[in-house]
Amino acid sequence: MDTQLEQLSLRVGEHLKTRGWRLATAESCTGGWVAEVVTATAGSSAWFDCGFITYSNDAKCALLGVSPMTLARHGAVSEAATAAMARGTLERSEADLALSISGIAGPTGGTPEKPVGTVCFGWASTGEPPQTTTCRFDGDREEIRRQAVVFALEELLRRHP
Repeated sequence: MDTQLEQLSLRVGEHLKTRGWRLATAESCTGGWVAEVVTATAGSSAWFDCGFITYSNDAKCALLGVSPMTLARHGAVSEAATAAMARGTLERSEADLALSISGIAGPTGGTPEKPVGTVCFGWASTGEPPQTTTCRFDGDREEIRRQAVVFALEELLRRHP
């Protein structure tokens, strides 16, 4: 793991430990990369609960309780979907905080409305409504996915002080 990701994981771990929180993740386009980054940090079992890799729409519905109607109406790459993914992750884990990611990493799959590099994020904490946002990243598939991992963890720190 590179230094930036290692340092970010350490910061997230310290942040969660000082609050007594545990994190769970729901990842689609990043394929478990966030979970890999945080579990590479020694002692992460104290602050990381679990990760769901829900690449298909069926998995999002079956494992996280995302409504098929939400996916039909908004698509898997939408803030509505990542909000539902984050809520479902909290409900199906022992975590206090969840983050979710769904996007189009390319090189194919983009549309004029949702081009390659479009990534939606959700963060949910116990007793609070989910927060969401959408970003557009540039680069190849790996670069887009890496930027999504960094953004998700940096925003976790910013949105849940």
